[in-house]
Amino acid sequence: MKRIYLSLGSNIGDREGHLREAVTRLGQSEIRVLGCSPVYETEPVDYTQQGWFLNLVVSGETVLFPMQLLSRLGRVERELGRVRGVPKGPRTIDIDILFYAAAVVDTPRLQIPHPRVAERRFVLQPLADLAPELRHPVTHRTVRQMLVSAPEAIVRAWHG
Repeated sequence: MKRIYLSLGSNIGDREGHLREAVTRLGQSEIRVLGCSPVYETEPVDYTQQGWFLNLVVSGETVLFPMQLLSRLGRVERELGRVRGVPKGPRTIDIDILFYAAAVVDTPRLQIPHPRVAERRFVLQPLADLAPELRHPVTHRTVRQMLVSAPEAIVRAWHG
């Protein structure tokens, strides 16, 4: 079993419902969910002409190899109505692999650790709730250290 950290986000329809359903489906996809961060409401980045997101981070374990895991996550996204239209645009659910044990993967289709994890407060804040001392396998910085130096962005606790 490999320890994994996944980022989930939704900004279309029942955002909180999409997150809950995605976590449930992850648990049915050869992923043992160990924990979920609190949910945060976050402003969009990159493509800003869209609704705000709800985000959370899941910690888990899996026997799947990284590319198998990516395929499983894609299936969950499709089952929850994800349509890839505008790059970085609105979506019912987005699931990214942040970390896969201490593995480093660099292929055209998959990069682990997530290449922009250190720049994304909407990922780092919920990740810090679960694993503040987790170290990036390349930079060796902790999640807490990355969060302190991440660009400013609005990330606020969601109370549904």
